[in-house]
Amino acid sequence: MTIVSRRDVLAGLAASSAAPILTAFGENPQTSTKSKEGFLPGDELSQNKDALRSYFAANAPPLLRAPDGILKHPSISPSLPGKRYSTQLWDWDTLWTSQGLFRLAALQHDESLKQKLCEHVSGSLLNFLEHASTGGQIPIMMTATDPDPFRMMGSNATSKNQAKPVFGQLGLLAADQRGEVGWLAPYFDTILRFYNAWSTHNTSSIGLLVWGDDVAIGDDNDPTTFGRPFFSSANLLLNCLFHQDLLASAELAQRLGRAKDRDRLSAQAQTLAQQIQAYCWDPRDSYFYSVDVQCVDRRAELIPAVPRGMDMSWKSLPMRIQMFTGFLPLWCGIASQVQADELVKNNYLADDRLCARWGVRSLSSRESMYSLAFSSNPSNWLGPVWIIVNYFAWKGLQRYGFHKEAAALAGKTISLLAADLQLNGSLNEYYHPDTGAALSHKGFMDWNLLVLEMI
Repeated sequence: MTIVSRRDVLAGLAASSAAPILTAFGENPQTSTKSKEGFLPGDELSQNKDALRSYFAANAPPLLRAPDGILKHPSISPSLPGKRYSTQLWDWDTLWTSQGLFRLAALQHDESLKQKLCEHVSGSLLNFLEHASTGGQIPIMMTATDPDPFRMMGSNATSKNQAKPVFGQLGLLAADQRGEVGWLAPYFDTILRFYNAWSTHNTSSIGLLVWGDDVAIGDDNDPTTFGRPFFSSANLLLNCLFHQDLLASAELAQRLGRAKDRDRLSAQAQTLAQQIQAYCWDPRDSYFYSVDVQCVDRRAELIPAVPRGMDMSWKSLPMRIQMFTGFLPLWCGIASQVQADELVKNNYLADDRLCARWGVRSLSSRESMYSLAFSSNPSNWLGPVWIIVNYFAWKGLQRYGFHKEAAALAGKTISLLAADLQLNGSLNEYYHPDTGAALSHKGFMDWNLLVLEMI
């Protein structure tokens, strides 16, 4: 009797819709010129790079939005006009879209585009900062008519979350491109109040930040947070983003002549890195996991008359679900070299749990939650390839000396997007990891632009 894996069954369900992507460049499993490591012959890879550069160059201008309604400053759109998300201003999406657009300007040697981007990227940041609450909270997403669609600020708040910690990184990106930081000086204290809001309301007993709920957490249906109790999930995405943002703001503080703030932010980032190391690394699995912080000794409450024995020696429990977030400590440099070696060799290179033909699965194919179905609200992060996931892993591989593996992942990512472009005339939000089929939201740009850093 032949045993068929759950992943193979799910892949088969999408085979009919996915088939065209495999033949976009004359590929099929028997005749493809792509090696299983992801490399293409030089001419074909060069053509794919050129196709992507041309597409992004032609479609970058529509992403630059003029001031509109309550968005008083020019801003950046994550999608082409008329497509999903195109009228919205999102927190971390703005960071990645901006980073990719600046890379495009550099590749094209387009000084005019760079100058326009400086205005629109800075404006996007100011739109967020000018709508911060008095307590420091900043909305996750805004539109021209609504500063807080998720209703997470004010006395009638329905969500316990706020914007992801990316504004220091966005400010540093803009400052680097502008060549000066004075424009940010009047707003820097707003960023500091934003950090204080996170630390005050969302710091767990072990020093890691927790999501308040599962509204708009970035990787929408990550099982370590989605559907779980409020304030229980110390998610790696949140904590690694916060670590990077603290370091970015420490650099901004240095440039602004605020030495005390620089030292405090740097120390806070170092402490957070230590907590991630202490609680998120799992030596059994050689993987970084998000953790559950609900561990509470309740004997004094439940059995007060019974003598107490040994104390609890743990303050959290690893949620051993292999999300792509396990790569984030490599992306931000928190992992040791030994940890990175073990993670890559024992998990990424060992089999196809995470490493798929077209990139990195957002969730391991061995997890029971694995699914490649289309979904919106939440978007599906239970296995599909997202370009931001490929990017995080690519940066981590590069950082820790896995240059061959990083080059292979770059080749897969370039080929995936170029094939989608040829087949569909546009790019999409996420993809089937085994066939490359586009699974959602044609016209999506956003972090797809980060492929330009791989070129």
